[in-house]
Amino acid sequence: MPIKIAFRAAQFAILSLTLIAAAAAQGPPGQASVTASTGAQIVPPPAGYKFPDGQAYVFAVEWHLFTAGTAVVRMDSAGLQQRVTATAESQGVVNTLFKVHDHFEGLFDPRNFCSVRITKHTEEGPRKKDSDLRFDYSRKKSVLDEKNLKTGENKHEENDISGCMTDVVTGFYYIASLPLQAGSVYTFPISDGKITEVRATVEGREQVKVPAGSFHTVKVQAEAISGTLKGKGFVTVWYTDDQNHMPVQMRAKLGWGNLLFRLQRLDTH
Repeated sequence: MPIKIAFRAAQFAILSLTLIAAAAAQGPPGQASVTASTGAQIVPPPAGYKFPDGQAYVFAVEWHLFTAGTAVVRMDSAGLQQRVTATAESQGVVNTLFKVHDHFEGLFDPRNFCSVRITKHTEEGPRKKDSDLRFDYSRKKSVLDEKNLKTGENKHEENDISGCMTDVVTGFYYIASLPLQAGSVYTFPISDGKITEVRATVEGREQVKVPAGSFHTVKVQAEAISGTLKGKGFVTVWYTDDQNHMPVQMRAKLGWGNLLFRLQRLDTH
């Protein structure tokens, strides 16, 4: 249903968010375990980089001119780590047809942007699930534990990783930390238990107007170049054209249509 797919798309676009998008409509990625190819890597944030601690981005999710729900993404300091939280709530007609209540929380190392852990609680229609994905860099493994809250079924899965990974929530902020110069292309691995390589291309600058205001932006297109998401669509993210690189708009273009995320407001508390 739209809001479910919408939030997953935001994650990848948020990459990152990651784009999780097409796969959300088809179930979890079924890609075999792979390692990132040469050139696909996570680079540490530049010296003196300031994370947007205490800031929450509140997006309205639109599908065919209907407001399908809201998505909120926030970052905070968590001791020696950084914490990213993301929530999705369905609204209106979509909420009646397919209720969604999702909560994601990711932890990463601010020194190198390597994801440490991501937990998820998802309620999507009749399905309810908890999952916990940990990155064990000493063993070069990702470790996934998942529980179906409707059936009580548990799943444990381990997959190979070759090095530093980002995840479907943190990846949103990873892109924002990059220089984002027009014409630049970045390739990096993202894991949701299985690895997908993502290519982000900086296409240029545009003026964008959203409910939160009018902004000079830099336009970035992200797409999967490996795994089951390859060729299924892409996400475009408009970041403010300043040192903050605040995401103000995202559009997921998939085979069945477009999803639009527009920044409603920036909460700081």
